[in-house]
Amino acid sequence: MFGIQGRLTLLFVVIVTLVLGISGTYAQYSLGHELEVANQRLREGVLTRLQTSLPSALWDLDKAKVDNIVAAEMLPPELVSIRVYDTSVGLFSGKLRSENGAVSSIENDLNVAGTPVVADLAYRDSGAAGASLKPVIVGRVVVNFSRAQIDATLAAEVRRKVTEVLLLDLILVAALALSLRIVFDPLKRLRDGLFDLATRGSDEVEELPENRQDELGEVIRGFNAIQRKIKSNIQRIREAEDEARKSAQTTTKALDDLRRTQESLLQAERLASLGGLVAGVAHEINTPVGIALTSASVLLEATEKVHQAVDGGNVKKSDIMRYLETASESTRLIMNNAYRAAHLIHSFKQIAVDQVSEARRRFELRDYINEVVSSLQPKLKKTRIAVSISCPADVMLDSYPGALAQVITNLTLNCVEHAFNPDDEGQIRITVVQQADWIEMQVADDGKGIPPEMLDKVFDPFVTTRRGQGGTGLGLNIVFNLIVKQFCGTISVASKLGEGACFTLRIPCITPTEEQHHASPSDQPQQD
Repeated sequence: MFGIQGRLTLLFVVIVTLVLGISGTYAQYSLGHELEVANQRLREGVLTRLQTSLPSALWDLDKAKVDNIVAAEMLPPELVSIRVYDTSVGLFSGKLRSENGAVSSIENDLNVAGTPVVADLAYRDSGAAGASLKPVIVGRVVVNFSRAQIDATLAAEVRRKVTEVLLLDLILVAALALSLRIVFDPLKRLRDGLFDLATRGSDEVEELPENRQDELGEVIRGFNAIQRKIKSNIQRIREAEDEARKSAQTTTKALDDLRRTQESLLQAERLASLGGLVAGVAHEINTPVGIALTSASVLLEATEKVHQAVDGGNVKKSDIMRYLETASESTRLIMNNAYRAAHLIHSFKQIAVDQVSEARRRFELRDYINEVVSSLQPKLKKTRIAVSISCPADVMLDSYPGALAQVITNLTLNCVEHAFNPDDEGQIRITVVQQADWIEMQVADDGKGIPPEMLDKVFDPFVTTRRGQGGTGLGLNIVFNLIVKQFCGTISVASKLGEGACFTLRIPCITPTEEQHHASPSDQPQQD
């Protein structure tokens, strides 16, 4: 593991190396530029002096003088050779620097290392009257310059900079290693204390020494305070666990019943998850059961008061009347909420059942839909909603009429309760189209529509927009389970806000048996 100390050291080393590298690169560039300028000046100076001093000596064919001039110019180590050529005889004089630095004469023309620079030697003579005549080219000089001195200087500078960077990095690493120990040694002790606290099996608190008077000392004192707080919390948690263990013994039977219900729901292979179903039922049943329990408590208290008054022989008519009012109201609340709880439990059992326990038979679809809608008229008469039916005659189904009635009833009442406000006018259209051995039924309304965020959840259990207003969220889930499980079909919904909703279901004219359904799932038509 690469710790913080190592990362900090690496970061500082990288930064210092980068800064020194940039600085060294700039210094190297400046040094190279200066050496190039100095070399250029050297070239120009040598050529200028040679072009000034050699022409007259070469005109006089004074070889000794030429040799002296060339030897004098060979003093700088950057010069490899100087060769003087006469226009008539060729190589007139020359000097060559060997690899060990010795300067010798050149007798024959040969290839010389270095960069050659050629310049003409012009002799200018003055006439008898002192007038300057036209210059005469008496020869040329070839000077070979070497860059070895420049390269050696630059290489030495690079080695010096690299050595400097390495030394500074070593010094920095050593300084950081010593200085960071002041911080990281206490942190390591604190880390060891945390590991010990996490793995310690006993309740003993082993506090770290608090002799430091700096920021880390404050951290250590805080850590020790946390240890003491944790010990106190552990003690309270154990006491709470003991209480919870005692309470758990009283709820074992309820948990066993819940576990059996869970196993039954899993075997039923319902769409909704077990946790959601149990949570939804508990949430929905809580209110009516709570109201019924409160009403029963009020009734019991009033009964005890009347009983005491009767035993004391001082019962009054007003007491009896108050008791009767209390009993009447409490009884009404108990009955209403008990009925609602029973209805919720019944709906929940419908979700958990794998098959609807009713006989199947052949029936004519259009007449049966009319019968179902007629049975809903007491509910529909209280609204301003009209139901229209469009179904071909002689569409025969071999299926479960009771389950189909429940599907039509739930879809219709869902439109009545959710698509329209109480005083709104509206229309519900039930349309049936036969497609070979399948029928497609649409239940559509022109109401408010379903919000987009609810479209993917409408068939989930306990999803409703009328929570607390009588809606349980089980109606469409029952429809979904009946269509998919009972009829081996499909159902979908489409809606836009303000334009109503349309439920489209497809079921076979002859409902397959359970064996046929599992054997040929691909016979079902695909939904768009």
